[in-house]
Order: sequence, then C-alpha cells, then structure tokens
Amino acid sequence: MSRRKKPELHSSHERWLVSYADFITLLFAFFVVLYSSSQVDKRKVGRLAMAIQVAFQDLGVFETSNTKVPLNDTEPIPFSKIQAVENVQRTGDFQRFVQPMKGALGPSGGPGSLKDVQGELEKVLAPEIKQRVVDIQARKEGVIVSLREMGFYDSGSATMRPSAMNAVDRLASVLAPRTESLRIEGHTDNVPIHNVHFPSNWELSTARATELVQLFILRYHVMPSRLSAAGFAEFHPVDDNSTPGGRAHNRRVDIVILNPVLDERSAILPPGPAVNPLSSPATSSSTPSTGARPQGP
Repeated sequence: MSRRKKPELHSSHERWLVSYADFITLLFAFFVVLYSSSQVDKRKVGRLAMAIQVAFQDLGVFETSNTKVPLNDTEPIPFSKIQAVENVQRTGDFQRFVQPMKGALGPSGGPGSLKDVQGELEKVLAPEIKQRVVDIQARKEGVIVSLREMGFYDSGSATMRPSAMNAVDRLASVLAPRTESLRIEGHTDNVPIHNVHFPSNWELSTARATELVQLFILRYHVMPSRLSAAGFAEFHPVDDNSTPGGRAHNRRVDIVILNPVLDERSAILPPGPAVNPLSSPATSSSTPSTGARPQGP
C-alpha cells in the first residue's frame, strides 16, 4: 500500500510587510511624541524668557525689548515676529509686565527719569556742547556728563577756571534738587605729570574729582551722602592717546548721575572706610561708590 504524499507548502514572501507596518506605526508614534514635547518646551521657553526679561528690565541691566512673550498656553509663540508692547496689564502666570522704556535708562529717581535729566542738561549746557567742551551720554549705569579740560581747567591744575563757573552753575541747578547719587571721576591722558602740586596723573585726576565734590557741597549745598569721588589717571581713556585731539578728549572730569536701581544694588556691599571729602583733596573716595567704570571709545 503506497503512502500518500503531503502537498508541499509554499513559503510566503509578504511576511516582511507585517514587520514593516509595525515599524512605521512605531515611527509615527515616536514623531508624534517628539512634536508634542517640542510644543510644551516652547511654552516653557516662553515663560522663562518672560521671567528673564521682566527681571533684567526691572533691574535696569538691559535695554528694553519689544518682544511680546505669550503668557498662556493657547497663545502662539511670536519669536519670529516683534510686537510692540504698550502699557500692558495682564493676568496669568505673570501679574506684572515692565513698561517699555522710551530711552536707554528706565528707572526713575527723584522728579522724573534719568532720560528727563539728560534732556534738561542738554538744554542748559547747549552752548558748551556746541563748543565741544561738554559731552553728555546715557549708559547702563547712568547719565555721564564729561567736562573736558580745555573748557574747565588749566593744564596741570585741579582748580576750576572762573570763566567756567557759569556752566557749572547751570549744571548744578539741574542736579542739586534731584536725589540720584553722583560719582565724580577724574581722568587724564597718558602724558606723565610731575610738578610741585602733583607727582603723577593719579594725584591730578583724584584732586580734580574731590575739588568738584567740595564745590558741589559748599557752593550748591548738595548732600554729601549723594557724592563720591574717584581718580582713574590715564587708565580709562575714551579716545586714542596717540593724537593731540584724542588726549584732549581724555583729559576730563566725568559726573556720573547713577542709575538708582543699580545704585541700590551696590548698597548691599559692605561700605569702605568713610572719608571726609573736605579734609583732603587727594582722597580717592568720599562715600561708598559703585566701583570703577570701564570705558572705551
């Protein structure tokens, strides 16, 4: 009796489609998870950017940004577009939003902001600015009024010229009623000096600063607690010392009207030894100062 032959089984060549379909499904799910995670991260980045922006604007460290950062999860992320922000009062995760500053300096001190005092000074010192013996600039630390030697001092002298007192009177009429701290800085060029009064540029720059501090106290009755003095010699130039014009720009006394917010931050540092500015014109500081100011062209 013959045995019955079993039919041969045909192997299927389409089984790979099952594995391929599973792989495609998993890949799709993977990219869906990545996409959803990226949307959550964008919202978190938006909140972080908002917090940093508010903090630094409040401290006056950075200039104001006009970028509008969303506060709600439903809002789009406007990083590709700049939107102007006016006086915003919003609710949500952030209860306050810093009002955009109209200038480089936002915090206010005394009657009006530092931008206001800059405008007043530019108005009352317009003749000196036109003659290029006074320069006024706004920086992060405050408004800087530079009195150049050519208009206010004789060479090698720390005493203000009598002819310059009218300009100083107008300058003091703006600064005296205010409340911001003032840092008086003396600067020279890099030409060495050695005479009977000043053995080096250090003494000359410091003497000019403290002489102006005395003038503010005695003539204009500015509170001594608002004042500090510093001498930087030739080490913080604003121009090239290799040319006569550059050296003339570097020989100056800077009056820095300090940004009140930054000045308050510096107040947490332990104060140095108190020095009476009227006792020694060669002293480098009368009240705690905010430190050296890096300068450049």
